[in-house]
Amino acid sequence: MSAIDAQHVALTYSDGTQAVKDVSLDIPEGEFFGFLGANGAGKTTTIKILVTLLKPSEGTVSVNGHDVIAEPREVRKSIGYMAQETSIDEELTARENISFACEAYGVPRSERANRVDELLELVDLKDVAEKRSKDFSGGMKKRLDVATALAHEPPIVFLDEPTTGLDPKARNRLWDYFKRINERGTTIFLTTQYLEEADQLCERISVLKDGEVAISGSPNELKSRVGGDILEIELDDPNERELDEAYDIAVKSGLANSTDAIEQTEDGINVTSSEARRHGTDLLVSLRNAGLTITGFNVRRPTLDDVFLKVTGEEYDADGDERETDDRTSAPEVVQ
Repeated sequence: MSAIDAQHVALTYSDGTQAVKDVSLDIPEGEFFGFLGANGAGKTTTIKILVTLLKPSEGTVSVNGHDVIAEPREVRKSIGYMAQETSIDEELTARENISFACEAYGVPRSERANRVDELLELVDLKDVAEKRSKDFSGGMKKRLDVATALAHEPPIVFLDEPTTGLDPKARNRLWDYFKRINERGTTIFLTTQYLEEADQLCERISVLKDGEVAISGSPNELKSRVGGDILEIELDDPNERELDEAYDIAVKSGLANSTDAIEQTEDGINVTSSEARRHGTDLLVSLRNAGLTITGFNVRRPTLDDVFLKVTGEEYDADGDERETDDRTSAPEVVQ
């Protein structure tokens, strides 16, 4: 059985704006799945549909075998959801927050104490269990939020940009917890602003563009679709004419399969080619023969940033903040 099965899901606001146009996902049990997209592409709206906070205008969605429209309560019982903003009560201690979550999710009273201790240990908060969470750092609050989302041992956990705003050390610690949870068999649905995070954690990724899934695959599969390695060439303080000349020389070199694989940058050109390592030096010679001064060059393997740029036509914005539904007065129906 699929953990998540969504077919042709769409959501249109009453003012006619389509937040999600056509999203289909089939996520098997136990998978660590990443969902990427530019700000406003529909990531947060989609995740809110999957967790029953919004009702789709079209399409079908099944989570853990339960229809999100016909059986919203059963869906909610079977998932954990960590929203972009932490939902902990800062006046309560770490132990009290997790205890409250256990009670809210219906964890049997006889099991709660052990469950709270397990979660405190999982997220490394056992030593501060009796401290009020308002005094915690941002990373500690995020870890506590993870623990509350796991209170009832849900088979699926939805993480909506869980590490946004954290320093690298705190982010890496959360990565370790997510890996540990997934190794226990929990299906994880992750949206993130950090492509490195998706590359490190996710078995499979879908990229959303304008409310539709544009591409899906493992990180390595997606990177292989870029079309080869990337030759980066820097010129000595080039003007517009020199940049155009370098571009024309790269086109005539035949190194790239198409002009789409050649990109002008502020200080040179990038060429994507399966022959970049073998014949990239030939292009360097041609540029030097034309009187252009090369100050640096590098051949590297493609990253998810390159994938995102190729698929969406824009660079990934790690500093933006998607709020597709929050500011609308004409919001769609919420599932009861």
